[in-house]
Amino acid sequence: MRSQLDTIEVGQNVRIIKLHTRGKLMHKLLDMGFVPGSEIKVIRVAPLNDPMELKIHNYHISLRKSEANLIEVEKYEKN
Repeated sequence: MRSQLDTIEVGQNVRIIKLHTRGKLMHKLLDMGFVPGSEIKVIRVAPLNDPMELKIHNYHISLRKSEANLIEVEKYEKN
């Protein structure tokens, strides 16, 4: 089932399907490792619901919900 990264609950594992952006933001996300096929785990969400902490490529990164909304993902079960 596909959805946007900003709708994923804490503790869920997802895989990136597609980035829905262009230009500088696209390059920023790619530089941070948000490439199709990458696995992400949602670690936590800030008290005011923005930003969210993610684990990608064995490091933690915070991403605004508005940016996470541009990342299409699918849930999967990690073995």
